[in-house]
Amino acid sequence: MSQRYDYVMAGGGAAGLSLAYHLVQAGHTDKQILIIDLEEKRNNDRTWCFWIDRPFLFDPIVHRRWSHIWFHGPHRSHRFALNPYEYRMIRGEDFYRYTREALVASANVTFLNAAVTEIVDGDVAAGTPAQVVLSSGETVEAEWVFDSLFLPRDFVVDEARYRFLKQHFVGWTIRTAEASFDPAAATMFDLRIEQNGAFRFMYILPFSEREALVEYTFFSTDLLDRETYEAGIRSYIETYLPGVSYEIVEDESGIIPMTDQPFPRHGGQRIMRTGTKGGRVKASTGFAFLRTQRDSERIVRSLEKHGHPFAVPAPPRRYGTFDAMLLSILDRTPDRGRDIFVKLFEKNPLPRIWRFLDEDAGLVENLKLMASVPWGPFIAAWFDVRLRRMRRQKGE
Repeated sequence: MSQRYDYVMAGGGAAGLSLAYHLVQAGHTDKQILIIDLEEKRNNDRTWCFWIDRPFLFDPIVHRRWSHIWFHGPHRSHRFALNPYEYRMIRGEDFYRYTREALVASANVTFLNAAVTEIVDGDVAAGTPAQVVLSSGETVEAEWVFDSLFLPRDFVVDEARYRFLKQHFVGWTIRTAEASFDPAAATMFDLRIEQNGAFRFMYILPFSEREALVEYTFFSTDLLDRETYEAGIRSYIETYLPGVSYEIVEDESGIIPMTDQPFPRHGGQRIMRTGTKGGRVKASTGFAFLRTQRDSERIVRSLEKHGHPFAVPAPPRRYGTFDAMLLSILDRTPDRGRDIFVKLFEKNPLPRIWRFLDEDAGLVENLKLMASVPWGPFIAAWFDVRLRRMRRQKGE
């Protein structure tokens, strides 16, 4: 007979661990929670950064904080104070350790290293549970399954109806022989580099005056070979840190999907998709960590108030349109991207930008921000988005 759980996390990455952690922190210690993943995550396989203006559940493991950011355009540079916000960074290995220690200490949480081969929906009206089938042939039953098992090879975008870019990057953590960095200020965008037909920028997170992550980032459809990214990093260091001697301490790379194609939350009556699989990556920026935490909070509230996880409010629809328009511009006319971001940061106070990207701003504030960027590309993008929506409605 299959063992039954109240909540099964199919996937033990950021989304699964976050939701389980929020459930335990909210007092759901009477519910049996199972977290399934092929292997226990321990490595520093990624870092997450986010801006926030308040105390945060994961503040004890924040690795670095920055009170300022640099923004470099092709002609001017700006050092912005973030107050009341901070830009914060959490390392993957610290997040995995911290959440796992808390969850292991909770008697109602079980970890299982296994591969999930299938999730079979249950029937709420009939009272039948969902079933999670493992590669061993065994099954476990669940009142609710939270599925965050996202496999890029299984993700297919209908590119006739939606835009699909990839945020792809390679970064080096370097240590220099002399003081070379401003440790109080992260460089969110360095757009001084040539665009050459693809929106690209350098992203720098300084850990001290002599150590920083220097990352070469693209928003484009095509990936590059590793040497091209690394050559770009070397060229950047030679240009903007001339004569500096350095060693590479660590390196990282990644690919984040950026698309306006919907990610359905319902996988079934008893299955909810979370994380990247549930559309928690913001289409126009690739930021996901803080969105995942807010989503976890809302799922917990829905379970408490409604007895199911699906009463999670959606953001105003205009944000989806804004995302689709920017993706359209960066896909069709990528060289316009630099000018748009320069205008965005030069003509708006930072809190307005953060609220816009967090999908927390009101309509009037949204309109003020949109009025600050070049209208021509966005008007053309609006027509492109409308055309694609008409195609979807007609079933073309």
